Amino acid sequence: MSEELQAAYSCGTPPRSAPGGHDGGMAAGLEGFERPRRLGGATAARWSPAVEDEHAIRALDLYGNPAEAEVSLPSRPESAATARRLAQVVTLRHWGLSPRVTEDVVLLVSELVGNAVRHTGARIFGLGMQRRRGWIRVEVRDPSRGLPCLMPVHELDISGRGLFLVDRLSDRWGVDLLPRGKTTWFEMRV
Repeated sequence: MSEELQAAYSCGTPPRSAPGGHDGGMAAGLEGFERPRRLGGATAARWSPAVEDEHAIRALDLYGNPAEAEVSLPSRPESAATARRLAQVVTLRHWGLSPRVTEDVVLLVSELVGNAVRHTGARIFGLGMQRRRGWIRVEVRDPSRGLPCLMPVHELDISGRGLFLVDRLSDRWGVDLLPRGKTTWFEMRV
């Protein structure tokens, strides 16, 4: 990992060109999240796109479409799975974006939701998604006014990589303070 990445500190990033991708390592907040399997892997037979789609459609029916209006979710660890499913169905099925973009969006949603659940003391948080020509924007709103900050990441760290991943995979990210709380967001070119 480069010195630049290890020493990066920020409370948001300016616009920049699209990053080269991520290393696929497990990140904080992804416990229990099943990453895409490679063909021939020992666990490939257990994963079923139809089952994942069914769970995503069920989450959409239960909570609503975050691309139409902000969705409120309870601030519990299991809500990260719901938020991932909502992001997946909107990005892949409704917007027709590529599986690679969908994978990145789902990962970053998981990171922002994980931070909201772990660090804000909120009872609920909001998830919103927007698409405009050439861009998508994902927002997680919570009642805390505490600002998240990008911390240095070292190769052997097993947690604390959330905003590092948001910084590396998104084109822009930041935090908007609200009268009561904040919205942490990221944008990606599509």
